[in-house]
Amino acid sequence: MLKIAYQGVPGAYSHIACQKLFPEQEYVACDSFEIAMELVKNGTVDKAVIPVENSNAGRVSDVHFLLPEAGLHIVGEYFMRIEHQLLAVKGAKIGDIVSASSHPQALAQCSDFLKAHNIKAVSRIDTAKSCEKIVLEQDKTKAAIASKLAAEIYGLDILAANIENARNNTTRFLIMQKDADIPAYDGDRYITSIVFITKHIPAALYKVLGGFATNGINISKLESYLLNGKFFSAQFYIEVEQHAESKALQYALAELKFFSEEYRILGCYKAHTYRQFGSGSVE
Repeated sequence: MLKIAYQGVPGAYSHIACQKLFPEQEYVACDSFEIAMELVKNGTVDKAVIPVENSNAGRVSDVHFLLPEAGLHIVGEYFMRIEHQLLAVKGAKIGDIVSASSHPQALAQCSDFLKAHNIKAVSRIDTAKSCEKIVLEQDKTKAAIASKLAAEIYGLDILAANIENARNNTTRFLIMQKDADIPAYDGDRYITSIVFITKHIPAALYKVLGGFATNGINISKLESYLLNGKFFSAQFYIEVEQHAESKALQYALAELKFFSEEYRILGCYKAHTYRQFGSGSVE
């Protein structure tokens, strides 16, 4: 039986993603993304399922800073439809609710509903963790925003269903493990994740990106980070739509190597079907 780590408590969306990806395995709840990744690194668990971005609220900033430093390998991606519920203790009515607590990403994804009902948003570390506090306090003026599974686990009523701003509200998760596992190319679409530091010379990033362009490689993501608190030293995280062992990517990496101080492939994995079919294929 595999051990799969996730950030949050039972009922969190990451917990649901784990269940969908790895049914009937052991799921290990963690207080933070960093702890989840560390458990993978030290061999306590086999994999971690980590959210990295949402179609409505954008990237999960903490994760993007951890990815390059985690020492782990990305072996898969998963897109999951996120449906938020307004949850409260038994007997509460929607007109009673003064505040709703949840993870900042969930609050951002439900901002329209909260404004329309004049409900104050209260940030917590996790969606399902907010439910624990609601149960403990038994205050009918306080609600949580979380999943249907969380409502079942914590015995809360759903006062309003599917309150997210966008109907196609979708979160992308990465599957991470300790050892590299680059699959053999089989004709499917692949994503390769790379982290690199450019040389501190004019047009270095331009030249790096040009290497991908001239080899016909599409860049689907580019993120930058400052290193060691310095405003002139940048590290980049990039995702390209190409298998890591393709000739085209090898040519692009040769250009990257020339204009960077260092680079590292974080993972090569099959593109999820959501990339091809959009919201029609997401679960």
